[in-house]
Amino acid sequence: MLEIKNLHVKLEEEDKQILKGVNLSIGKGEVHAIMGPNGSGKSTTSYVLAGRDGYVVTEGSIEVEGKDMLDLDPEERAAAGVFLAFQYPVEIPGVGNMTFLRTAVNSQRKARGEEELSAGEFLKEVRIQAKALKIDAEMLKRPVNVGFSGGEKKRNEILQMAMLAPKLCVLDETDSGLDVDAMKLVAEGVNALRDGERSFLVITHYQRLLDHIIPDVVHIMSNGRIIKSGGPELALEVENNGYADLLEEAE
Repeated sequence: MLEIKNLHVKLEEEDKQILKGVNLSIGKGEVHAIMGPNGSGKSTTSYVLAGRDGYVVTEGSIEVEGKDMLDLDPEERAAAGVFLAFQYPVEIPGVGNMTFLRTAVNSQRKARGEEELSAGEFLKEVRIQAKALKIDAEMLKRPVNVGFSGGEKKRNEILQMAMLAPKLCVLDETDSGLDVDAMKLVAEGVNALRDGERSFLVITHYQRLLDHIIPDVVHIMSNGRIIKSGGPELALEVENNGYADLLEEAE
């Protein structure tokens, strides 16, 4: 599903190299987690994958299902099946949540040459997905994320993911700002979307999220590259011992 090869990335506005040779391969239906100290390049990897401005790829490649992502604009990557759930979802005053969702869903369907959902079809689907995430009707009527609690914003992100049905879901520290109950609810939403075709890249600092979203592979990132990969037990090792031994081993 995802192939990242020898990815080197620097900031656009200053000569600072962030990623220094990231290699990552995620198969269909697999869930991979990336952990690492602050500043190691985890979020930069997700931003570059989604096509965020401010970064320059100086070397390497990113392919999703064999398609070169670096040639595509962010909206084209989204239509190709890439979804990024933000660490800090933005508020969009004046734009209704339902209007935003329907526009996003039908824009992607149109870009893929699919028939757009009618108002009735969209309402039926969004009500099903919102009920599963315990999102009430009033929340759907409000402007996007405006006045939402941290947990509501993250549930809204998962609702967007459920409605857009992407092939590759990237969750950038989606556990930030969540209490235990909200994290369980978000994890249930993610797990409900897992199947043999859809893949996930979960970026997190904490093992606690991976108690609920069990990864197939855990990667440790440091200084702009992945220094070690292993099974779910690698996250437990980090939880118990921190990163010091792993960083020393990689030197």
